[in-house]
Amino acid sequence: MSALVRMGRLSIAGLALLALAACDDPAKNASKAVTTEATSSAAVEAKQAPAASTVTYAFDQAGSKVEWVGSKVTAKHEGGFTKFSGTVTLVDGTPEKSKVEVEIDTDSLTSPDGEKLVGHLKSADFFDVAKFPKATFASTEVKKGGDKGASHTVTGNLTLHGVTKSITFPATVKTTPTGVDVDAEFAINRKDFGIVYAGKADDLIRDDVVIKLTIRSQKKG
Repeated sequence: MSALVRMGRLSIAGLALLALAACDDPAKNASKAVTTEATSSAAVEAKQAPAASTVTYAFDQAGSKVEWVGSKVTAKHEGGFTKFSGTVTLVDGTPEKSKVEVEIDTDSLTSPDGEKLVGHLKSADFFDVAKFPKATFASTEVKKGGDKGASHTVTGNLTLHGVTKSITFPATVKTTPTGVDVDAEFAINRKDFGIVYAGKADDLIRDDVVIKLTIRSQKKG
């Protein structure tokens, strides 16, 4: 058998092993957030109608979660942020008139997959938490109906890694006797926010990251 043939067979075998080891993309079946240029404050104010009643609810830290799932060719990693705060401002008891604001301490990033991964994600290759210690979201519009059975579609300005973009994603919003619940799961493209680290040449990192929001809120004060 010639050396060329042996090399060819080894290459095919290597590709086959890589295919077997490949990790399914966790974002494959997730709703994809639509990312556009950020909405200006003037445009937001122009859409707002006078409110008859307004109640502000603060995030319940015990019941709320901000989580993420990222992946590369051979594996996926899950994690979240342990320090965040936010409010849901319910206008006239109607989610469509209401707004959500969130602030996340990026240095609170955590993952069960080890401190080495966490340290790398906090570095300049990814979140660069020393330079960008906060990520924020402020909704600009809430509409009835959403992808995959969600009750609403939320649009707002997300600031991440020093970049602000408008994102639109499905969410299920429920008002309760004591507060407002928001649940959402969708994928964003990390490169839209300047997070472009590619990973190893033989184990590339996927662009889409799944965001999972579980928000429980109670009346502020």
